[in-house]
Amino acid sequence: MFERIKIGGATLYLGDCMDILPTLPKVDAVITDPPYGIGIDRAMAASSGRIVGKGVAKGVYVASGWDDSPMSLELAELLIAKGKQIIFWGGNYYGLPASQCWLVWDKRVNGHFADCELAWTNMKKPVRKFEWMWNGMLRQGQEERNGHPTQKPLALMAWCIEQAENPQTILDPFMGSGTTGVAAIQMGRKFIGIEREPKYFDIACKRIEQAVAQPQLFEPEPVKHIQEAMF
Repeated sequence: MFERIKIGGATLYLGDCMDILPTLPKVDAVITDPPYGIGIDRAMAASSGRIVGKGVAKGVYVASGWDDSPMSLELAELLIAKGKQIIFWGGNYYGLPASQCWLVWDKRVNGHFADCELAWTNMKKPVRKFEWMWNGMLRQGQEERNGHPTQKPLALMAWCIEQAENPQTILDPFMGSGTTGVAAIQMGRKFIGIEREPKYFDIACKRIEQAVAQPQLFEPEPVKHIQEAMF
């Protein structure tokens, strides 16, 4: 069972992507940040001092085990078949085949965290690098965090869309707090997002609704909610 909500040009699913993906058509681009399997949710929950099961506040995280294992190669292959252009952040964790084009995000950090993150792609072009500071409270553009421990900068996800050869419909099967969807809507694209954690799904819905309501270079579709129970 899963739930579907439409917000302007975005179609958002609350449920497991393995159940939902077979119902979806092929899209122009799959751009996503899957679990790396490094237990980041448990580490962030422990460092915040918040007991498992409590609500999520800004900058406070809850361990639910969603990052205990990396995305499986089986799921990665299913997603590759769903899109023309593919971008998987954390691609170095999934055992994917060699790629001509990796995307590199230089976070300009100092400390024990990784200096960069890598995205695997199926694109036939040179490696590309994006620099955007994202180091604790030192965040370029002063962008707020939205209760998700692996939230990516909005500017980074907009850059990914630009790299993917002008896709008109973008799928993110690990939507999290909805940053890819916000970037897609702001750029006048269609977006399909899937998220299995209700708390993050709710955050994504609110952020994407705000993006739809804001004036854009492209005329946004009116906000329309359609909520269904699907089997």
